[in-house]
Amino acid sequence: MTDAPAYYAHPTAVLDEGCRIGDGCRIWHFAHLMPGCELGEKCSIGQNVMIADGVKLGRNVKVQNNVSLYTGVECADDVFLGPSVVFTNVRNPRSAVVRRDQYQPTVLEKGVSIGANSTIVCGVRLGEYAFVGAGSVVTKDVQPYALVYGNPARQHGWISAFGHRLQFDPAGYATCPESGEQYLLTNHQVSRISIR
Repeated sequence: MTDAPAYYAHPTAVLDEGCRIGDGCRIWHFAHLMPGCELGEKCSIGQNVMIADGVKLGRNVKVQNNVSLYTGVECADDVFLGPSVVFTNVRNPRSAVVRRDQYQPTVLEKGVSIGANSTIVCGVRLGEYAFVGAGSVVTKDVQPYALVYGNPARQHGWISAFGHRLQFDPAGYATCPESGEQYLLTNHQVSRISIR
């Protein structure tokens, strides 16, 4: 008699031998986890998601329907990927040219949220709690707590860890209206100075 896995996978999900799945994960219809991918605890993997070899997801990562995570993508804890988010891993793909040895890493730090139908071009780093608006095309690094959107994505302000726009006073301080946490803006960088 074998022990039941410590995660849930819908019967239509394809879990290749060699994928690593943390306790408490939920994997839904037609998802495909390839050998060598790694999911931390309590991840939620939506319908029709593909996770390639070498992809690493931290704890409590939520991947909505129709997302493909290609080799080179790494997500820290508490990352949210909206429906149909697109990742790439080669900047100059050609069908006739093999570039498997040229995959570029894409790193999403803790708490990053990416809105539906956004495209994240490979080789970028999204700082902690950055927020990418729906339908954006991210082509360069995004600072922690930055709110970006558009094609190409440009910064349009700052956002708290709870997902609220931050309004800084003349001294550079802002308070999240939901959590009460305080933030400081100095030299075009935001830091959280009090945590709930």
